[in-house]
Amino acid sequence: MIEIKQLAKSFRYDKVALKEKKKKAQTTVDPREDDFFFHAVRDVSFKCEPGRVLGLLGPNGAGKTTTLRMLSTALQPTSGSILIDGVDVVNSPLVMRRQIGFLSGKTSLYRRLTVRENVRYFGKLHGIEDAQLEADIDRVFDLLDIHSFADKKAEDLSTGMSQRANIARTVIHSPKVLVLDEPTTGLDVISAKTIVDFIASYRGSDISVIFSTHHLHEVESVCDQVTLIDKGETKFSGNVDQFRGHGNGQDLYSAFLALVAQESSSKEPAVAQ
Repeated sequence: MIEIKQLAKSFRYDKVALKEKKKKAQTTVDPREDDFFFHAVRDVSFKCEPGRVLGLLGPNGAGKTTTLRMLSTALQPTSGSILIDGVDVVNSPLVMRRQIGFLSGKTSLYRRLTVRENVRYFGKLHGIEDAQLEADIDRVFDLLDIHSFADKKAEDLSTGMSQRANIARTVIHSPKVLVLDEPTTGLDVISAKTIVDFIASYRGSDISVIFSTHHLHEVESVCDQVTLIDKGETKFSGNVDQFRGHGNGQDLYSAFLALVAQESSSKEPAVAQ
């Protein structure tokens, strides 16, 4: 299980940014800014149990990617804690990276290597023995429908093929926690469906999956839980039906808009119990 408690991350403005900030001072309304810092994430808390899929939602710039980068150990939190099976990720980042699979918008492959060579390389980095690695590659390639282009060089792949290959390199070491940042953005329908089905395959397993998306139909079809972040704070964390209830039972889009609109009337996060 992964548990996030009161996570926060602040970035100090450099001299150039401070000058630009002063120029825009009259129009700036983002509550995350102060005189010297931008508080990208202010107070984010949620948990995801093994075998569950959690959809991380929020408007552009809400703090989702910063949150996911902290979960992956790519960023050090300013405050708060990240626990995987009770072990603090912040205090033991090198050890815990073996337990995490992280796909970001910048995850990429070595262009001159084939898909199989890329995934094999990352498997070896994680210390997987040859015989086990080949079996794991075949299993993941089956799930992501990769076999037809497994021997193509990465530089010759379409966007959808490349993303499926990136996901294969992300999960080859069988992580306990899988973190995916908008994995279906910009993909064709078939590639997106393959990836959503792949995510769904983890339901009921011993792996926790967290993925951010702007596609609420993906949340409807595959997620057990939802966490919504706005302006760096948790506005909702609960199951999908509880989330839908905030839209007067209509649909997830209505719930999303209702919860984001609460920012102007309430500072308390709507956390379902």
